[in-house]
Amino acid sequence: MEYGLLATWLALYLLLLYAGGTVAGLLFPRFADRGLTFGVPVAVSILWIITYFVGRLSLTLGVWLGITVLAVSTLAVWRADGGPSARSYAETAGVFTVAFLFLVGIRALDPAIVPIGGEKFLDFGLLQSLVRADSLPLEDMWFAGEPVAYYYGGHLVAAILTRITGTAGQFAYNLALAGFYATLVTVAYGLAGAVASERGLPRRLAAGLTAFCVGIASNLSTPAKFVIWLLPGELSQTVAERAGYELEGLAAGPDSFSYWDASRVIEDSAADFGTYEPGAALVIDEFPLFAWLNGDMHAHMMSTGFLLLAAALCFSYYQTPAAERRRRLALLFGALPAVAGIMAVTNTWSFPSMGGLALLTVTVAPADPTTLLPKHVGQRLRLNGASQEGVRIGLGLAVAAVVIALGLLWSLPFWLGPASGREIAVLPDRTSLLELLAVHGLFVAPFWLYLYAQTGRAVGRSTARIVGLVTVGTAALAATLDIAAVGLLVPLLLGAWLFARSPTLDRTVDAVPALADGGDRPVGFEAVLILAGAGLVLLVEFVFVRENIGRMNTVFKTYMQVWVLWGVAAGPVLAWLLTRWRPTDDRARAWTSIGVRTFVALLVCSASLYGMFALSNHVEAAGDPTLDGLAYLDDDHPEEAEAIRWLDDNTQGRPTIVTAAPASYQWDADDGEGASAPSSLTGLPTVAGWTHEAQYRNDTVYDRRVDDVATIYTGEPAEQRRLLEAYDVRYVYVGPAERARYDDVTVDQLQGVTVAKQADGVTIYQVRPEYF
Repeated sequence: MEYGLLATWLALYLLLLYAGGTVAGLLFPRFADRGLTFGVPVAVSILWIITYFVGRLSLTLGVWLGITVLAVSTLAVWRADGGPSARSYAETAGVFTVAFLFLVGIRALDPAIVPIGGEKFLDFGLLQSLVRADSLPLEDMWFAGEPVAYYYGGHLVAAILTRITGTAGQFAYNLALAGFYATLVTVAYGLAGAVASERGLPRRLAAGLTAFCVGIASNLSTPAKFVIWLLPGELSQTVAERAGYELEGLAAGPDSFSYWDASRVIEDSAADFGTYEPGAALVIDEFPLFAWLNGDMHAHMMSTGFLLLAAALCFSYYQTPAAERRRRLALLFGALPAVAGIMAVTNTWSFPSMGGLALLTVTVAPADPTTLLPKHVGQRLRLNGASQEGVRIGLGLAVAAVVIALGLLWSLPFWLGPASGREIAVLPDRTSLLELLAVHGLFVAPFWLYLYAQTGRAVGRSTARIVGLVTVGTAALAATLDIAAVGLLVPLLLGAWLFARSPTLDRTVDAVPALADGGDRPVGFEAVLILAGAGLVLLVEFVFVRENIGRMNTVFKTYMQVWVLWGVAAGPVLAWLLTRWRPTDDRARAWTSIGVRTFVALLVCSASLYGMFALSNHVEAAGDPTLDGLAYLDDDHPEEAEAIRWLDDNTQGRPTIVTAAPASYQWDADDGEGASAPSSLTGLPTVAGWTHEAQYRNDTVYDRRVDDVATIYTGEPAEQRRLLEAYDVRYVYVGPAERARYDDVTVDQLQGVTVAKQADGVTIYQVRPEYF
């Protein structure tokens, strides 16, 4: 185990936490901790922005200039306003450290960067490419000579930290992965605590529940299968059939548990595009623990800290009185677009959510949005009743549009790169009620209960019961009409919206006086997060990005956002249910208290089952702990390990290589499947790599390159020379996959192509351009 590297990275993160936390005090002055928990994403944002733009000239200059700007900013704010308090820093650093070490422990038991079971080759290749590169835009490692057509902002964060620490990529991968996880847990803890504090709720209770939901909890498919296993034989079979489960995996018993199953709950018969077989389609419905246990360093994971930073900026706006117009404008049109720009390059799927959060926040915030406008314009727009609501929504839409436009400007170089050929489609196969409850029930159940309780406080328990029964009936009816999401989530949207916009809590015979829960409003900023998540789930039930894998990617990249946003809302919601739901009748109060405590305990226990089984299996199957993601090469691919390490150690910059194509998730040399390993594991660009490039660009240009690669290995000498020169190839890799795919490799017979490295099973030829 590489304890020195572990200590170095943890120290760097804690230093970034302090520096960024000091600057964050300017953005979040009304947070209980003055935004200290957002120290890492704030610091990283400063480093990222400087590196991204200055990196057009030099990445090294960009990194060190970013460090300088961060240090100067921290010192200036510290001298003017002071730094974080020792107590707040100790608490936040403790949360970050526990989360970081937890994930390091997981990765140390299974550190391998392998092509199967995810996209680690993509992620590691991008990291290696950025560490090797001299400047931006980044050349595509799987499409040599062209800029990368994938969002790489999160990999740039990892590369910046890798450059600062001087860490080898195979170690930096797992350490950066742990850092992204710890950042997510810490900012979720902080935002939930801030939302709870604003409403007078126990901060640490809400923050702790959110940290559990975001960092540990799973969806409810695992406890559902566990219950099926506990039932007697025939009953177990019947319940499984009704629930749509096979008696396999955990449903067949703990010995058959697979950590993979919980991420593939939703079936999708809409995956009927291209050559994909609909019968094999399962939508990816990941949650954080699965994602980090699986170990990809993928965009939908690395962007979560920035998503919550954007949500925190919206909450800071939400807290700011109308009189502080300049601060509100700075948050909306200064800080938020900058984060949106980072998000565009980190995870483009989450970029539109920046506008959605701005829209919801401006519309429901206590401050009238007309006060953002010049005084004489705002006064003309201030109306009463429904017209005023229309003005609010209209201004919210306008603000969202400006945030998106400014975010586009912040990330403009990214959008000037290769364009995707994907299209927007509508009406995919919709998700069943049981599937929705299995995936989202951890959050939907407490949110429904929360709104039911608020309804009882507003209009009385009797009326609330009627509303509740009608809502349940509506959900059941919608499920029979194959629009289950509408029945499940539209009442949630309506309830959250009405309470978020309700200025006062009506006093009825059954209602108790409002406690110190954030002014006169029955709900707080948690309603914005509930609305955002529900809106995203509903959206992907009817709109998706057309691909040959149906809506798999759309749901995959959207549901992680939903989990994170709802996870932050869940902490304050559960804390309110535990401490604030108090009917006036003594007997009812006692039963309510017992019922809520039981409900929360069942929820926590159910959501913990996955972690118990998955981590137990993970430990049992582990070898000696290490953070070296390439340690497996000598055992699993001994014939190529030496050659790949030679390429990594003996090449400067990013000279072009050529390897077998097409390639994908399988590294099976006997079948000619090389997985572009020499390129993916070194960051050196190859002429044609994974078949992902056909998706990023189009089939025609990718297939042309695949044909060119075949010609380079086996074609006529004149064509071989022409293509080697056209693609500026410097090394030709001939290993097991190349020999299996191309019957008679002749490129070595060209003058100017000489042996650079001979290893067991692999020959690397160097191409000398002076002979061409």
